[in-house]
Amino acid sequence: MNLVIVDDDCLVSDALKTILEANEGIHVAAIGTDGCDAVRLYREHLPDILLMDIRMKQMDGLSATAEIRKEFPDAKILLLTTFSDDNYIVKALRLGAMGYLLKQDYANILPALKAVASGQTVFGCQVVSKLPGLIWQAEAFDYASADISDRELEIIRLIANGMSNKEIAAELFLSEGTVRNYLSSILDKLNLRDRTQVAVFYYQHK
Repeated sequence: MNLVIVDDDCLVSDALKTILEANEGIHVAAIGTDGCDAVRLYREHLPDILLMDIRMKQMDGLSATAEIRKEFPDAKILLLTTFSDDNYIVKALRLGAMGYLLKQDYANILPALKAVASGQTVFGCQVVSKLPGLIWQAEAFDYASADISDRELEIIRLIANGMSNKEIAAELFLSEGTVRNYLSSILDKLNLRDRTQVAVFYYQHK
């Protein structure tokens, strides 16, 4: 797994590099200190995952996420911050970040990276608990009109609750491959890009 780490605190970046590279198969290609570095280093290294802080000088992590994903729509970006700020969380979701973790949850960083690498979206427990109240509520959506089956709607709800494919498979007594197939069908029918957009769509159209 090839990573780029961007954080304005060099001690944090260096510590993360040391901790993560102690795990076999993980390499930190570069370290940056602000959003401008993030954009430049992403273009240069095309990492599997960009692990990035939010509050930084010059350009913040959310602005960098927007710029990177505009140029690289499939970019996997995991935001790591000390701030459980409601506006940050909502904006991160809408920009398509693959995860939002608090630095206090340092023990979850490695599992989160592995989950993001496999295409899953991850949020810390404190963030997941906030999601229903944060996402703007719109008119109810007629899922049947979009040819969404009851099983697909059930999977949408579980994704919105922050469950991984493996957890959904266990919950519904399905294989992970079957869950992935359902997810592909859901994305196609709702014209969405990824799991994050599925969660946002659900909370906007409950």
